[in-house]
Amino acid sequence: MSKPKASNDSSRAEKLHAFDRLLTIMDELRENCPWDQKQSFRSLRHLTIEEIYELSDAILEDDLGEIKNELGDIMLHLVFYSRIASETNAFHIGDVLNGVAEKLINRHPHIYGDVEVQDEKEVKRNWERIKLRENGNKSVLGGVPKSLPALVKAMRIQEKARGVGFDWDHKDQVWEKVLEEMNEFLEASQKADQEAMQGEFGDLLFSLINYSRFVNINPEEALETTNKKFIKRFQLLEAAIKKDGKDISELSLEEMDGYWEKAKED
Repeated sequence: MSKPKASNDSSRAEKLHAFDRLLTIMDELRENCPWDQKQSFRSLRHLTIEEIYELSDAILEDDLGEIKNELGDIMLHLVFYSRIASETNAFHIGDVLNGVAEKLINRHPHIYGDVEVQDEKEVKRNWERIKLRENGNKSVLGGVPKSLPALVKAMRIQEKARGVGFDWDHKDQVWEKVLEEMNEFLEASQKADQEAMQGEFGDLLFSLINYSRFVNINPEEALETTNKKFIKRFQLLEAAIKKDGKDISELSLEEMDGYWEKAKED
């Protein structure tokens, strides 16, 4: 298979100029701004995480304008980290970009080599196998970041296991596992065994996340959508109670349920 050619994009020069402009501004800020001079990998870390979540919110809201803005903020952070590293000759932005370019070429042998694939499942399986060889991990799961939120970590663990063929064949088998874990949780609950309940609840969540893959649902997005829906309805409930001149803390659950049902209709 011949190596694909880069697209003939008439605006490529404009894009390169924009990137060069950002690099220049980053250099100027690092050299002249007291705040930028003070930053380090660790001081930027929590800000980067915040920017990622803001991008996630914009994506869930389908707000293209905000997606563009948040991508810019994240791009700034990537350039910032690279600039800091260049000051100790650890690496620079060129190393970063060339590194990811080489990684993409190596992990797409069906595009840049002679490997043939039938579908995206084979692409993912090849990706995980190549990644395992590259990183020298003793375990397929060795590349799952320890600091990932538990729900996202469960998704990545299952995806990586599937990448090497360790997976259920049919969604019905997975649903049977969900029901099995549900029954085990209920048994532990009836015994009021708190430690067993926590363990079984974790197993139940893990199996539900597993099932979500088989029905093409992203569990993190699904839960966040429900969170947003609850917040919206609860705020409508609060507004309606305030409009009626009442105090929410003084209402009975039955009274609040009445407002809740009305909020669901909006």
